Amino acid sequence: MASLLYRLGHASFRRRWLTLAGWTLVLTLLGVGAANLSGPTSDEVSIPGTESWRAMEVLAEEFDTGLTGTSTKVVFTAPEGATMADPAQVAAVSGVVDALRSAPQVAAVDDPYTAGAVSPDGTTAYATVTYPVPATEVTAESREALRDAGDTARDAGLGVEYSGDVVAETESSEAAEVIGLVVAALVLLITFGSLRAAGLPLLTAVIGVATGLLGISIATGFTELSSNVSALATMLGLAVGIDYALFIVTRYRQELTAGRDGADAAGRAVGTAGSAVVFAGLTVVIALAALTVVGVPFLAAMGVAAAGTVTVAVVVSLSLVPALLGVAGRKVLPRSRRTVAATPADVTDAAAADAADGGWRPARTPFGQRWARGVVRYRVPVLIGSVAVAAVISVPALDLRMTLPSDGAAPPESTQRKAYDQLAGAFGAGINGPLLIVVEADAGTAAAAGEQARRLAADLPDVVLATAPTVNPAGDVATVTVVPRTGPTSAQTRELVEEIRAGRDGFSAATGGATLAVTGWSAIDVDVTKKINDALLRYLAVVVGCALLLLMVVFRSIVVPIKATAGFLLSVAAAFGALVFTFQQGNLAGLLGIESPGPIVSFAPIFLVGILFGLAMDYEVFLVTRIREEFVHGGTPDGAIVSGMAHSVRVVTAAALIMAAVFAGFVLADDIVIASVGFALAFGIVVDAFLVRMTIGPAVMSLLGRSVWWLPGWLDRLLPDVDVEGARLARRLATAAPEPASRLLTTTDA
Repeated sequence: MASLLYRLGHASFRRRWLTLAGWTLVLTLLGVGAANLSGPTSDEVSIPGTESWRAMEVLAEEFDTGLTGTSTKVVFTAPEGATMADPAQVAAVSGVVDALRSAPQVAAVDDPYTAGAVSPDGTTAYATVTYPVPATEVTAESREALRDAGDTARDAGLGVEYSGDVVAETESSEAAEVIGLVVAALVLLITFGSLRAAGLPLLTAVIGVATGLLGISIATGFTELSSNVSALATMLGLAVGIDYALFIVTRYRQELTAGRDGADAAGRAVGTAGSAVVFAGLTVVIALAALTVVGVPFLAAMGVAAAGTVTVAVVVSLSLVPALLGVAGRKVLPRSRRTVAATPADVTDAAAADAADGGWRPARTPFGQRWARGVVRYRVPVLIGSVAVAAVISVPALDLRMTLPSDGAAPPESTQRKAYDQLAGAFGAGINGPLLIVVEADAGTAAAAGEQARRLAADLPDVVLATAPTVNPAGDVATVTVVPRTGPTSAQTRELVEEIRAGRDGFSAATGGATLAVTGWSAIDVDVTKKINDALLRYLAVVVGCALLLLMVVFRSIVVPIKATAGFLLSVAAAFGALVFTFQQGNLAGLLGIESPGPIVSFAPIFLVGILFGLAMDYEVFLVTRIREEFVHGGTPDGAIVSGMAHSVRVVTAAALIMAAVFAGFVLADDIVIASVGFALAFGIVVDAFLVRMTIGPAVMSLLGRSVWWLPGWLDRLLPDVDVEGARLARRLATAAPEPASRLLTTTDA
């Protein structure tokens, strides 16, 4: 592999303008495709095979409700001293209802006075407006008509708020992205000491993200994707794109300082650091693409889209980065080193290599070397202390509660949150998450069976209201609406769903074989959470199994992949602990601007597991590859650890800080899903890079000594030798005629 990548890097450097023209053409074609083929996104949560989803399909077929429609509640509150029964308020609400019935795209409007949607104290009422299309397909004209109708009631003195996604404002994460990029630029500038070297990873990462987003935009014309996909792809694409370019640029600078000419330095950088990029990116792609085994379509689509963006970041790093290095030449080095005479091409001194990485003086002992010596010397107390710290941080994860996103998690100043709170205050918390019982029976018997279902629900202690059954024209399907006493995210409501379902056997016996299913927001929430939890072990088996095999190929070891996976478990537990501590329990919420602490979004944990696993393996590959390189070249086990970390800790530290900064910037996003994922990823990356990979990992390797590199002979023969360290490449290049030293200062490399 190293030889193949060497040729790619060498060719991209030599034919830099052709490479740049090729990428320009790709972006142009994708831009044209996105402009003509893109479609709308959708936040619909589909969970085929579950009880709640099957019940929704029955409703769509028998009552013509559609599976893709959406609705909003227009919530009216009477002015102080008045009630909704006053003639003025009745007239104002009736005017809104009449206007909405003739508004664009509206399928139906329920009048609160005929639908029983006036609160017992008479201060609040709501009208339900139904659209036959998803919220993302409700046009701007329709949204404006909705608000204009509500404004007439507001002008009459009523309070008017709206629930649901129809009125949701399009969230923007531009501020988050800018903050992450600014921090990344500062870290790169400090690391490299050169504006061109610092700017190159940022430029290629932005190009990679743009390519990925254009591809996602085209994909929306052919498949259904969540509105969160673009934000998650941007988050990941920026982080890995900057990091992958950082590793290649760093190695290129080291090769220049070692006396290589520009094309050879670029080829060697892509052949060595690029090999690590390929395997690191592959672990991320495997972890994301494996989300398809969970069985939740929207989650699978998010995983595949994000995996595509990471793949683009790898391709950009291997081809576009060396081309841009060809344009920049020696200007990627600090100004003080650009005119320094080249050292001989066989320079391997670690201090000299580190000097190229940020302008350090050769006489100064690198921080990574000092850190590694301390870890190796005090390996037992370091290992015990580090594991204890990770365990303490992980404790809050034991209280993890999950739910689907709802208006209750919206910012307090938003109209959705105000409507949610007003409805809960006037009608009880359960009004925001009613359950729907769907009864299927023989023709003509659904009404009686529906009444039996109503009594079953009404007799339960946590039910406020169970409505009379609504029967379809054929008389074989009935629905009963059940309003719980507690809110949609509460444990009591979840238990109520299970209690109703637990009575299905007795119900069937009492109705001569009729069936009962429970759907509605809370039931879907229960089913999504259960399906994800049930799939977690299967998902981990696929991801960990593939990663273990991949890491065995890379490191020619059984112990290193096991150590890497065990370290990941510590990282993800700590990330979950911090996530629960902050976003669920509300600690530090004010500091981070979290306005609505509450249960964690159901799909966030499994998505975090996938992303963190892939990113954790990134640092494992970059650090341990360099340690193995030192070991196979004759170093002692502890000496290889110290020397390998002396070469790699500085750049891995910069990479981790950049990735954490990019993720942390998304904590400022208004979308609670994006904010929580960004926070957990930032925290997890910091723990994994500094506590697990740079501290626990070397301590374990030092304790195990040479046995850490043990691999049975039969397995060694079975596994392909991909030459990640570039040993065969180095031998091949050593036998080739050396480049004249004068080429180092030619205009080609300037």
